[in-house]
Amino acid sequence: MSFTNDKESDNYATDKKGWEIIKPYIPIDKLIWSPFYCDGKQKEYFEEMGYNIIHEDRDFFSYTPEYDILVDNPPFSKMKDICIRLKEIDKPFILIAFSKVILMKWFQKLFKDHLQVIVPFKRPTFTHLTNPKKGYTPPFGVQYYCYKMNLEKDLIFID
Repeated sequence: MSFTNDKESDNYATDKKGWEIIKPYIPIDKLIWSPFYCDGKQKEYFEEMGYNIIHEDRDFFSYTPEYDILVDNPPFSKMKDICIRLKEIDKPFILIAFSKVILMKWFQKLFKDHLQVIVPFKRPTFTHLTNPKKGYTPPFGVQYYCYKMNLEKDLIFID
């Protein structure tokens, strides 16, 4: 679900490069679910990178397809509710989220046992659903939070 009617500031899609930089950490043989639709281009990006992906404009809170790994940029205003649901589903994920989410007690309690973090040296850029300006970089850092991904390190810095 794009959440376009909830909060305008939630409608940022990750540009293709933001996904390409973490491609080495996403197994190519897994079915990806990207439930937060926004502009729908994520399906195109992931298919171009060789992944099978489910990316439909459906309600994340009431629909769960069969999948292996969730990879997405969720609406930040709904982060806590999204994370609670992800913990209930209890499958591997990679989420782009603002840097301070790791300091939130609710986040720590949910994912402390299987959390890994990918920290990009350069901030990924985003495009707003209705604003034609491309390549927006937020004033705060973002990271890729990984759950049950079994990466070789718990903290990974990438160029």
